[in-house]
Amino acid sequence: MLETARFLVRLASVVTAFVGLNCRAQVQPPVPAGPLLVGPIRFEFAIYYPELPARQPLAVLKERLKGVGSDLTLVRSMPDKPAAAVLLATLNTTAQKDYRPPDLQMVQRFGRGLTRDQAEALQRADRALILDFAHPGSLSTGALRTALQLTEQVARDTNGLLWDEETREIFTPDEWHKRRLDSWAGDTPDVLQHTVIHAYKSDKLVRAITLGMAKFGLPDVVVSDFSWSSNRPIGNLINMFAQAMVEGAVIKAPGVYDLDLRSVRNTNVRQSQLATLKPNAAAVAKLSLVKGTWEDGDPRNRLVEIRFDRYPGPDHYARQDAMLGALFGSEDSVKRVRHTNELLEASKAANAKLPALREAFNRGLQPGEFIQVKAPFATPDGGNEWMWVEVTSWNGDAISGLLKNEPANIPSLHGGQMVKVSQSKVFDYIRRHADGREDGNETGKILQRLQDTGR
Repeated sequence: MLETARFLVRLASVVTAFVGLNCRAQVQPPVPAGPLLVGPIRFEFAIYYPELPARQPLAVLKERLKGVGSDLTLVRSMPDKPAAAVLLATLNTTAQKDYRPPDLQMVQRFGRGLTRDQAEALQRADRALILDFAHPGSLSTGALRTALQLTEQVARDTNGLLWDEETREIFTPDEWHKRRLDSWAGDTPDVLQHTVIHAYKSDKLVRAITLGMAKFGLPDVVVSDFSWSSNRPIGNLINMFAQAMVEGAVIKAPGVYDLDLRSVRNTNVRQSQLATLKPNAAAVAKLSLVKGTWEDGDPRNRLVEIRFDRYPGPDHYARQDAMLGALFGSEDSVKRVRHTNELLEASKAANAKLPALREAFNRGLQPGEFIQVKAPFATPDGGNEWMWVEVTSWNGDAISGLLKNEPANIPSLHGGQMVKVSQSKVFDYIRRHADGREDGNETGKILQRLQDTGR
């Protein structure tokens, strides 16, 4: 019997890292028309001292401020509406009590350039120079650059480690300079080097949010309800929209913004993204923007959530898939294959592993880990189209998940939408581990070999 086999869709991506299935019912107001930058801009850096400072930190700070001139003024109290760039500096000598350094687990995830010895010494730090910066929105990136340079200089002079309170990262001075200062293209920063994205699972799907946009006087960006396999393209979308905001994006109509990758001014950011696009990529995303809902652990900042309402599809997930495919491009292949004995034996072996996979799924996968199953979908002509489904729930024989392929012969289905399949009919599986390893898809390897050899 001839069947139509579908291969796993892989949307184009670069680098890149808490709502349930009913959250679409939430009504959130659209982002109003106008500029997104709002002042005054406030942010906090700090310098931790695992050992006694090489020199007195406040004295060094005052010396370094002389080189800055009138661009930054040291103040004794923070004004509500600063008319110029100001800095409030405090040397905390009881940091273990009320300004604790990040623990070893956090340093492992968000430490930049630290050795193991430095990370362990940091745990004992009881001194921290806390630097609160503020300036009007009109100064924006220029004042930020001055703050970055000053903080690095003082850290080098006093032998400290640099903390970014907004992104919750800890740096050596060399790594701070490399990421935060060397990455600028003229007056335009690379926002990827100044922010982080936290992505985490809640209920069945994933929510991602930026940290660090407050340093630019801009809202942090949220995307809700996506699967782990879409983590990279979602991350790229967030980064490119954040870059557009830093470069002055203006909302021309409430809740509507067209993100054009080719219009990004920072050459390195633009070219690195465009180089990854598939041939059919439009390089434009028609975004719907609403005011984001704050969740526990989010940055203390305004939030903008990206929605996908301007794209076709029967549900949120299909519209999301349509937008990612249009922006970055997509590729899929359809092959008519005969289920040979070799294929059937490989499928039988895969099916025998499904109970253990179900148990692992319900026990809880690691962040970034996901399971996809290949299952049949009936075509109007009485055949089957085999497609991949990313599992979001697995109860007994019933599997629910997101369709990861665009059907070729089933008009009632669309890639990205929520579907249900039966475990008893699953043909194969893929388990993607958090470290990038993959198990399964032995039938796919056989199909690829048959295609390559023509046998």
